[in-house]
Amino acid sequence: MHDQYLIKGQNITLPEEIEQVDVLITWEDSTFGIDASALLLGVDGKVGSDEDFVFYNQQESTDGSVRYLGRRETESGPHERLLVQLSAVPSEVDAIALVGSVDTGSFGELGKLSLHLLDASGSTVAEYVTADATTETAFVFGEIYRRNGLWKLRAVGQGWASGLAGLAEDFGVDVSEDTSIEEPISEESVAAEPAVEVHAAESPSEAPTADLTVAPEPVVPTASTPKPARPRGVRTAKPVPKKAPLPEFKLAESEAWQPARLFSVVGVGAGEEQERRTTSALVSTMQSVPLFARAITSRVGAPAGSFEGYVEVPYTKGESRVIPDAVLRVSRGSRLWTGLLEVKTGAGKHSREQLENYLDIAKKNKYDVVISLSNDLPASAGELPVEVDKRKLTKVALRHLSWAEVIHEARMVLSHGGIDNPLQAWILNEFLRYIEHPKSGASEFVDMGRHWVAIREGVSAGTLRSGDPKAASIADSWIALARNLALRFTAELGVTVKHVLPRRATNDADYRTELTVEELANDGTFSALLRIPDAAGELRVVADMRTNKITCTTVVSAPDEGTSGKRVAWVLRQLKNAPADLLIEAAFSGPTSSTCEPHAEVRATPRILTDGQSGQLSSFVLMQTFTLGSKRAGTAASFISSVTHSAESFYAEVIQPLREWVPAAPKASDIRRDEQTDDQD
Repeated sequence: MHDQYLIKGQNITLPEEIEQVDVLITWEDSTFGIDASALLLGVDGKVGSDEDFVFYNQQESTDGSVRYLGRRETESGPHERLLVQLSAVPSEVDAIALVGSVDTGSFGELGKLSLHLLDASGSTVAEYVTADATTETAFVFGEIYRRNGLWKLRAVGQGWASGLAGLAEDFGVDVSEDTSIEEPISEESVAAEPAVEVHAAESPSEAPTADLTVAPEPVVPTASTPKPARPRGVRTAKPVPKKAPLPEFKLAESEAWQPARLFSVVGVGAGEEQERRTTSALVSTMQSVPLFARAITSRVGAPAGSFEGYVEVPYTKGESRVIPDAVLRVSRGSRLWTGLLEVKTGAGKHSREQLENYLDIAKKNKYDVVISLSNDLPASAGELPVEVDKRKLTKVALRHLSWAEVIHEARMVLSHGGIDNPLQAWILNEFLRYIEHPKSGASEFVDMGRHWVAIREGVSAGTLRSGDPKAASIADSWIALARNLALRFTAELGVTVKHVLPRRATNDADYRTELTVEELANDGTFSALLRIPDAAGELRVVADMRTNKITCTTVVSAPDEGTSGKRVAWVLRQLKNAPADLLIEAAFSGPTSSTCEPHAEVRATPRILTDGQSGQLSSFVLMQTFTLGSKRAGTAASFISSVTHSAESFYAEVIQPLREWVPAAPKASDIRRDEQTDDQD
């Protein structure tokens, strides 16, 4: 299914076979983020009750048709997620407003804003991108609405300056930020209450033809009617996360003493035994640590609720028995969500037949999703490593998780997820300790694929051509490796590290693969660009298959004041612990564009970068070269390990210590001199 790009005010009809859609709201700048929410509206454009407002403090509508799945920090950037079960939306609901809000800053500070609708297979159905927001603190991205028995999507792009609480009130939600019951409302206070002003993201002449009603009608009690107390309403204040410390082991006589493992790796075999042990460890940890269970299940569309997991539950299909590795269940009120989990470890691969059998079982039992979990890390989040018959996805969703993503979620919850229970923190840390061990069979990304040797040799011999079908699978493996790098950095640093791709390549898997294959065939290289928030420069990694070298590079702007010598001294101060073989290139304006010398030589004689240069020194390019591994898989001398180690070492030793130049504050004497000049003028 090809996605459609919408402009403001445009609408499309959703395919009739789609019964469930994932809603993703994304943004560019990750200094702060957006919170997604949804409002189930009647024909009057208002909610029927406060329970029709779905957001972080009220994560599911009473009928279970709309769920808030929370925020995910992924390599493609942060996103907030909602799930809408179209077939379960009550008939009295005419539209569902898809909303974002911020509790600090404004939407104009977040760069491009995007709304994505995904089908049950994770494919994009529609996308709306806008960069028109300015001072708004709440924003209606779009609405899913009914027309003549069909569901449609409209791109709205309308902003509010009154935040989530103000927007929700405009749609009929009773909002209260106080835990106490408020005093009765007087006629005078109701009459004096100002109308809520709505701020559109564009000028009024460009306003969309939306069906959203935003002007509330005040209800004034009559003189003969007792004035009721205002109910407490819905609280929109966000809870503050806490973090429990992990236990410290201080009594060991040496570092060789290892604390006992909760999940032992002793005697772990391969194949089926490995899968059973690792599955049991995963499910029992999810059972013990609710925040981790929420992180995993929200990735596959589950509501927030009470989690239970069961292993190796048998089902009957015809005359045979089908036994998924686990059944995951989440209950919330009267709503019960169920997922069938099929796990592979090591080099194990899912088969189409196996997954389709589980889809049939799930459909028969009215379950929600089938989840494949393996070491396969698709090139982009939401993509499936195994294609199945699309007709089997009309009632049941199919989602894929990689062990790399499970490891990422465990790290994120431990470091940044707000666990305030020390025992839960220890259990999750022990699970992470287990799956990071090679015997668990779980890994982040360890295999470039079966065509690796042929493609590597083709590049070396100069015989590889862009039309070689084997090159496409290796190109996808490289993109998956870059994605895994971004996941590792994200979990380690606690900020969203993004694998930067051209926009078309982000949304078009075929085009993304084509670009990567062309680079490999023409230049013999793979390249990836990682954007790390608050870092002085981006991290570019280039793996050269012809020279067997990895080059890591970053570009840092030089100070825009002072002599060239002082600018070199500025960068050397920050690189005092950088490797001696780091290359420092100084880029100048003027006829001679740049000079480049090793760090050790520049430190000994700084002027070798600037002697004979007449232009302004504008930036520094920092480069380091590493040896490229050649093996397709494994941890020693492998291509993947060498790329991962090179990127992490370069970031730690070169990029992390760097800080962008900030000019000094003006001196008081300079300010007085300026004032005197103004007075004379």
